[in-house]
Amino acid sequence: MPNDPIPEQHRQQAEGAREKGEDARRAAEADRRLTEERRIANESARSAAEQFRTLAEEARAVRDRHREALEAIRREQELLRTVAEQARTAAEEARVSAEAARDAAMAAVHATADTLQATLESMKVVEDMRRTLRDIRDRSKSDGN
Repeated sequence: MPNDPIPEQHRQQAEGAREKGEDARRAAEADRRLTEERRIANESARSAAEQFRTLAEEARAVRDRHREALEAIRREQELLRTVAEQARTAAEEARVSAEAARDAAMAAVHATADTLQATLESMKVVEDMRRTLRDIRDRSKSDGN
C-alpha cells in the first residue's frame, strides 16, 4: 500500500493545514505589528495634542499679559491726556494773569507819566511865581533908589 491515496491525501491536508496555520501566524503577526504601530501613532498623537494644549495655554498667558500691557498703556495715555489738559488750563490762566499784569504795569506807567506831567506843570507854576516875585523885587528896588 505504498501508493495508497489516503496517506497522500492526509499529507496534502496536513500540508494545507500547515500552510493555513502559517498564513494565520503571518496574519496574526501583521495584525500585531499593525496594532503596535497604531498604539505608537496614538501615543504620538496624544503627545502632540498635549504639546498643542501646552502651547495654547502659553499663548493664552502671553495674550493675557499683552492685554494687561495694552490696558496699562491706555491708562497711561489717559493720564497723560489729563495732565496735558491741566497744563493747557494752567498755561491759559498764566496767559490771562500775564495780560492782567501787563495791563496793570501799563496803567502804572500811565499814572507815573500823569504824575510827572502834573509835577512838571507845578514846577512851571512855581518857576513863573519866582520870576514874578523877582520882577516885583527888582521893580521895588528900582523904585526905592
